[in-house]
Amino acid sequence: MAKSESWEWIKAVAVALLLAVVIRYFFFAPIVVDGQSMMPTLEHNDRMIVNKIGYTIGEPDRFDIIVFHAPQNKDYIKRVIGLPGDTIYYEDDVLYINGEAVEEPYLDKFKEETLNRPFTRDFHLSEAPGGYETVPEGHVFVLGDNRQHSKDSRHIGVVPYEEVVGKANLVFWPFSEVRVVE
Repeated sequence: MAKSESWEWIKAVAVALLLAVVIRYFFFAPIVVDGQSMMPTLEHNDRMIVNKIGYTIGEPDRFDIIVFHAPQNKDYIKRVIGLPGDTIYYEDDVLYINGEAVEEPYLDKFKEETLNRPFTRDFHLSEAPGGYETVPEGHVFVLGDNRQHSKDSRHIGVVPYEEVVGKANLVFWPFSEVRVVE
């Protein structure tokens, strides 16, 4: 009787481990925010859940916070600014997408703290690596919310869809800061 019960426990633990591996590999994964590039939206050492299945059936939307495989074998977390076909440029601290000024309310807190200095320096998509006039098909243009301290598409170029791991919008740690971020 004890041998049968032990075998049932072993099977239950094996199934649980298999389910955990499948869920983590295919559906959701934890990520730790490393650095200040997404402040004030995300803080250094925030722990988040990455939804890996959302982009297998759809594509990133403008202003989604995504995790992607970057050069140097590292995962980055940034905000999607440009979608395929978009022209992107900054002028006088204003984001222009396809020639129209776009509000970025998630930057208001940091912009107030810069005391009338430009928060995002002027640039055009054509100045980023690759020199594109528009975001190519199958790619996104990403920026960190802390524009003065972020290594993003201005430095690494546009991000191919196949490098996108998933969408990150749930902070689960520290526990006092559990929230959904947009």
